[in-house]
Amino acid sequence: MIPKFPLDRVNWFTSSFLIVTFFTALIGVPIYVAHHGLDLFQVLLFIFFFIATGMSITLGYHRLFAHKAFQAGRGVKLTTLIFGAAAFEDSALDWASDHRQHHKHVDHEDDDPYSISRGFFWAHMGWIFFKLYPRPLANVADLKKDPLVMWQHRHHRPLGVLAGLALPAAIGWLYGGATSALGAFLISGIARLVCVQHCTFFINSLCHTIGKRPYDSGTSARDSWLMALFTFGEGYHNYHHSFQHDYRNGVKPWQWDPTKWAIWTLSKLGLATELRRVPEAKIVLAELREMKDRAEAQIENGKGWKIPSPNLEEAYATLLELSQQLAEGYHELEKAVGDRIKVSSAALSRWRQLGADVGDQILLLRTLQPGLA
Repeated sequence: MIPKFPLDRVNWFTSSFLIVTFFTALIGVPIYVAHHGLDLFQVLLFIFFFIATGMSITLGYHRLFAHKAFQAGRGVKLTTLIFGAAAFEDSALDWASDHRQHHKHVDHEDDDPYSISRGFFWAHMGWIFFKLYPRPLANVADLKKDPLVMWQHRHHRPLGVLAGLALPAAIGWLYGGATSALGAFLISGIARLVCVQHCTFFINSLCHTIGKRPYDSGTSARDSWLMALFTFGEGYHNYHHSFQHDYRNGVKPWQWDPTKWAIWTLSKLGLATELRRVPEAKIVLAELREMKDRAEAQIENGKGWKIPSPNLEEAYATLLELSQQLAEGYHELEKAVGDRIKVSSAALSRWRQLGADVGDQILLLRTLQPGLA
């Protein structure tokens, strides 16, 4: 028997918008470029609107409003609310409500609005097509008190049309008339919003499927340097789910996180305050906890092995020794963090290196005998 399709629960307006804009970009942009070419103006305008709207989601909707990772004045709020609306990802209030629900119930099929446990497509965008659950707006009571947030919530659709579609077309008209306006509308308007939306969607889908979990393997969230390149630093998702209120996602100095750098710059200009930052000792503690759990699991798997070679036996013995040292270091650091004792950078570096050595030893074991891993 074919199950009844929940037509009454389809979000027809949003679904139609996503489908029409996607195919308009897929078909319309190549036709325009084939007939009129692609000049530097159109490229630069696309880049500007991609950064302005994408960063308004990452810096504004996500880190400022959803997580309160820092505080900002009216100018920053208003800018991110207007250009955030131009990304056509709903209002900041609705976006933050969904996202807070996601963090509270991550990977729970019934409560996480875009749970990866319901499949890649559902997490990516299927959940937008079907609004099966009402938004628990009680979890954004703080944002309801913000008049700018509520103003944008009431008017985000016309704001999106004006800032995201009409504005680039108007700039194109001023630059080169009707043809340029059409190109700007298609490229910096339609194609840009499709790109920004799917970059956001990939955080919910791809970053819960592919990547590393250096801080917590108990969640599906993963760190992806590749996705960080296209999402202004949002790809370091395992870190974010471990420390969601940190204004940084790419916490390591070499990690690509333009949103973090933008927030830091705003703070130096006096436009952002109260930047929330997780102490380094807590970050190292999470790394050690994760590596300790992996080492213990590997050692447990190795019990009862019939060691087939001296190399494997030696590697297993080394892992036992390093794992013991790691456990001692973890408990020592855990006590220091709990007692709020300042830990030196040298000690943190030493423990972090020990964690890396354990990871290398686990990898060696799996390389020597993959079937035993």
